[in-house]
Amino acid sequence: MSTLVNELKEKWEALKAENPHLRIRNAAEQLGVSEAELLATNVGEGVTILKPEFANILTEVEQLGKVMALTRNDECVHERKGVYKNGDFSSPHAQLFVNEDIDLRIFQNHWKSAFGVVEGDRKSLQFFGKDGLALHKIYLTKDSNAEAFDTIVEKFKAEDQNIALEMETVAPKAEEKADSEIDVEGFQKAWTELKDTHDFFMMTRKFGVSRTQALRLAPEGYAKKIDSSKVVNVLEEASDKALPIMIFVGNRGIIQIHTGEVKKTMWHQQWFNVMDPDFNLHLDVTKITEAWIVKKPTEDGEVTAIEVFNKEGDFIVQFFGKRKPGIPELQEWKDLVAGLEN
Repeated sequence: MSTLVNELKEKWEALKAENPHLRIRNAAEQLGVSEAELLATNVGEGVTILKPEFANILTEVEQLGKVMALTRNDECVHERKGVYKNGDFSSPHAQLFVNEDIDLRIFQNHWKSAFGVVEGDRKSLQFFGKDGLALHKIYLTKDSNAEAFDTIVEKFKAEDQNIALEMETVAPKAEEKADSEIDVEGFQKAWTELKDTHDFFMMTRKFGVSRTQALRLAPEGYAKKIDSSKVVNVLEEASDKALPIMIFVGNRGIIQIHTGEVKKTMWHQQWFNVMDPDFNLHLDVTKITEAWIVKKPTEDGEVTAIEVFNKEGDFIVQFFGKRKPGIPELQEWKDLVAGLEN
C-alpha cells in the first residue's frame, strides 16, 4: 500500500473515531477525495477490486436472488429490493434491466471501477464512475444467496489488487445558451408534435437547450413551475390514495425506477422518506431548487410528469403516474397533478 493510501486510510480511521455513524460518501467529501478512492484503502480487508466487466457481472447478479439496488445523487436516494432479471446489454448507448422490481437504465460509458465489499455481515457489489463517484450499489438481503456472491467476487476478482485508481475529472456541463440564440418557435412546434416521451431528450439536444431552459421556453400549457414544497404532496397524496406511481432517480451512470404504490411516508430532519418493505426513498427537500409540471404528447395521449431539479439544473427525481406504452395515463394521476397547480 502506498504512503498516500496509508495516509488517507489513517485520516478516515480518525474521522470514523470522531463520528462512528458517518457514511463513506460524506467522509470522502470531508476528506476531499472520491468515494472510490476511500473504499480502495480497504482493499484486502473486506474490499476486492473486480475486473471492469460490468455487463458480465450484472448478468450474474440474478444468481444472488432478492437483493437491494441502490442508486442515488446528492439529493435523493432510491432503494429497491428485487431480482435482477431480463438484462439487455445489446445497445451501446443504454443497457437495461426491465421487470416489476429491478428497473434500470444503465449508461456504461460512464462506469470505470467495481468492487466486492464485505462490511461485517453486509455484502455488496459497488460500481463507480471515472471520477470515483458511486453510481450503483447492490446489497445482499436476508433472502440473498451469499455463496453466489462469493462466487461472483472470486470469478471477477482483478489479478492486481494493488492497482492504483486513476481518477478522471468529468467535463463540466456546457454553458446554457441565451434564450435569444434558441429557435424557440421551432422548439415549441417540435414539442407539440412529440409521439414518445423518450424523444424529449434528443429534442432538447437538437435545439441546444438545457432541461430547465426547455421548461422555461415550453409551448403554452406544457410546463408550469410549482412551489418546491409541493413535491412532498405528490408522495403524501399518492400514499393516501393508494395511487401507483413511477419514481425515477439517477446520476450520470444510471437511472433507477420504482413502479407501484408508496405507503409509509415520514419526515426525518430535512429528509422526506418512503419506508416500505421493498422500496425506500430519501429526499433532501432543502436541496430542491425548482419543481415543474411537464406535459408531453404521445401516441397514447398526454403524459404528465413532476420534474425536480437542484441548483445546477440537474435532475433530482421525476414522478409519473404508473403507465406503459399503449395505455393512457391514469386519470387519478392527472387529478393529483391538477391539484398541485392551485
